[in-house]
Amino acid sequence: MSIAVPIVIILVLAAVALLATARRRTATGRLSRETRRADASAPPPGAEPAALVVGDDVDEEARARADEARKAAEGGLVKAGGTGVVRYEPIDEEELGVTRRQFFNRGILTGLSLGVGGFGAASLAFLWPTGAGGFGGVVTVGSISAIEEKLAEKEPFYNAAARTYIIPYPKDDVKKAATVYDSPIVAGMEKGYVALYQKCPHLGCKVPWCATSQWFECPCHGSKYNRVGEKRGGPAPRGMDRFVLTVSGGSISVDTSTPIQGPPIGTDTTGQGQEGAACV
Repeated sequence: MSIAVPIVIILVLAAVALLATARRRTATGRLSRETRRADASAPPPGAEPAALVVGDDVDEEARARADEARKAAEGGLVKAGGTGVVRYEPIDEEELGVTRRQFFNRGILTGLSLGVGGFGAASLAFLWPTGAGGFGGVVTVGSISAIEEKLAEKEPFYNAAARTYIIPYPKDDVKKAATVYDSPIVAGMEKGYVALYQKCPHLGCKVPWCATSQWFECPCHGSKYNRVGEKRGGPAPRGMDRFVLTVSGGSISVDTSTPIQGPPIGTDTTGQGQEGAACV
């Protein structure tokens, strides 16, 4: 019983809403009673009163006014016809100039051209082989006098641009080195020098010089090499890699384009042992 009462109330309210909506729908498009009464009682503003007819006679004055009103209305109209087909006249491009569409199209094309051109130039610069004068080409590491002055201090001569250490090689050991090294490396040893690549063959760390041990000692994983870059200890798979060098005109040049792999484990052409405390 308690549930039936709210249901009945909801149904009654729905019926009332449906009826009101239906009445509003039927009334749409129909004039109200007040509107119809006003239309019947008064003529529209500016309308001329109709001619009065008394029997068969017509009010001539009312007819004259109606004719004048009709002529005035017809005077504001333009009769159609007689104009003919309008001929198309092409637009002068110089007078028109650049349209908005052309401006945006040219701007987009210009932007794309600049972007693609810049990307292409950067790609070519990246892929183009490095010229002489920097790492990847032939580098003049220094004059012989400057190199010898540094070597006299029992330290290698280092050139950052070539990433290379210049180390003296004993000429008495060249014959032994010829059985291990390639002829381009042996040619530099015959001049009294060897050019060592600074990168450790193990994992690529830069190998510093240890002044006390007179060896190269890698601080990353403890690989050690004697004065001429032959492996003496640690996890490195071989001796230090090296470059081909040339002595010409009082200076030394190094070709850094192709590092040559260092000697295999166990190579010891100079017999130089550790001369002091190790740095690593």
